[in-house]
Amino acid sequence: MSSDLPPDLANKKMMAGLLAILIGAFGVHKFVLGYQNAGLIMLLVSVLTCGFGAAIMGPISVIEGILYLTKSDEEFYRTYVLGKKEWF
Repeated sequence: MSSDLPPDLANKKMMAGLLAILIGAFGVHKFVLGYQNAGLIMLLVSVLTCGFGAAIMGPISVIEGILYLTKSDEEFYRTYVLGKKEWF
């Protein structure tokens, strides 16, 4: 099955996971995965609430980052690339 996966999938998974953990309150990891609406929601909630919304978006993104990094490449591909699962 791994031959069917895009060649840059492992890099995208690692980048999305690390960005989610480090600066995820701004939704950067969502943009990396191509989820512009979800990324914009996270960014606007964090910015328009003068940072108070980041207290909510931050833990959500840390959980998402851990989920991204702990999934196998195949499971990540099925769930987030093919399945387009935007949240958790």
